[in-house]
Amino acid sequence: MRLIVGLGNPGKEYENTRHNIGFNIIDKYIKKNNYKLDKEKFNGRFTKININGEDAILLEPLTYMNLSGDSVRKVIDFYKIKVDDILVIQDDLDMPVGKIKLKEKSSSGGHNGIKDIENKLGTNRFKRLKVGISNNKLIDTKDYVLGKFNKEEKEILDKSYDICLNIIEDFFVMNFDLLMGKYNKR
Repeated sequence: MRLIVGLGNPGKEYENTRHNIGFNIIDKYIKKNNYKLDKEKFNGRFTKININGEDAILLEPLTYMNLSGDSVRKVIDFYKIKVDDILVIQDDLDMPVGKIKLKEKSSSGGHNGIKDIENKLGTNRFKRLKVGISNNKLIDTKDYVLGKFNKEEKEILDKSYDICLNIIEDFFVMNFDLLMGKYNKR
């Protein structure tokens, strides 16, 4: 069984903010495939599905970003999911808007949601799908990540989201090194 985690903050006021990239991608994947996040447990909203013959959980932690690890820990403990079978979808301030990068065993880069997952799991060995949100040094980081995208950024992200949905599918059929080779070249 695999776990796909989309990071974000719950609540209307956070919808479509830069920090909610992970939620946005999970929501688009669910809509595209006619799934529903039909369960609320483990401090998260999730669904259990089958992708290419393999069971998977799609999870949106409802603990707010900085405590995302609580929900992830509960899900992996209950379903006995290996750390190697986790893909976390996150925003990344250090990349241009819409740039996509797959990583494994890397540092949190200051991302509090990732830091909390690392702390709760005791490792950084899980895989990540990072989507760039750029950075504006003139705006406080907290205000920036909780801000909304402008029209041009949304257009760039729409194309990136389509690629991210393909990455989720390919995560179930490709070795992660091959997956990184395929998508990190873009």
